[in-house]
Amino acid sequence: MSYLEPPRTFLVVVCVPFAPLFVWGDFFCASPYYKKKPVKKETGFFILPIPFQTALHYNRPSENIDLFFMQLLKYLQAQGIGSRKQCLWLIENDCVALNGSTHNRPKENIEPADIRTLKIDGEPFAVVPLPYFYILLNKPANYETSHKPQQYPSVFSLFPDHMRNIDMQAIGRLDADTTGVLLITNDGQFNHRTTSPKHKVPKLYRVSLKHPADEAFCQALKNGVLLHDDNETVRAADAKLANPTTLLLTITEGKYHQVKRMVAAAGNRVEALHREKFGQWSTQNLAPGEWTFIFPT
Repeated sequence: MSYLEPPRTFLVVVCVPFAPLFVWGDFFCASPYYKKKPVKKETGFFILPIPFQTALHYNRPSENIDLFFMQLLKYLQAQGIGSRKQCLWLIENDCVALNGSTHNRPKENIEPADIRTLKIDGEPFAVVPLPYFYILLNKPANYETSHKPQQYPSVFSLFPDHMRNIDMQAIGRLDADTTGVLLITNDGQFNHRTTSPKHKVPKLYRVSLKHPADEAFCQALKNGVLLHDDNETVRAADAKLANPTTLLLTITEGKYHQVKRMVAAAGNRVEALHREKFGQWSTQNLAPGEWTFIFPT
């Protein structure tokens, strides 16, 4: 299991009217997704029939999600296409094409993993993986990591219009002037695991320094520097110089303005900041402002 892989087994207490149940296994509520066939699956205490499991079973990113169906109407809403009323109108008026075929039954069961193309009234739309999606964005400068930006446009404005209707959050934020890898998801558990200091997910920054530095500067960062505002000593996981004014700094935390404050505490100043890697992900061949869906394992 990698350090980003979510746990696969946990305890959930499920209460059903007149029948409280204690279930051990990979289960929790994920309506409106449900299984294909009425088979049975064994839990730690007893066997639940699939009509009950369908409201309980949910797969994390590392697992197979090919067994789930959604009603077409709910699928379009989950894609951010519009309200229930708007999506219903589009379906009933033959405006929805999935994988090149028109679909006009709102309650038709579809398998999200099978959808490769989505067109609304002939216009192609980006297909968002469900139930959870993960985005790698090469953040450009002068964009704010916020849904309510103050001075610059939001990074979320870089996505198609329909995706802006979907609830998504950045995994850690980057300052407006900072560029590079930014991960975005609608999976709260994955977000927590990648940002929690106890999981020590490495983040590599390329730091342009105002003044030339030497190995003593790098050693000071690795030994730990005192963040004056927090009165706390913070250590770099790694620090080395690509050249006298370019620092490659790896940290496993995500404190407010941490890189800039660490460099300042060590006696230098950040002129420009670029995040090259977050965990296993780099910007690959993405140009600034470009993005792609990723699939954590």
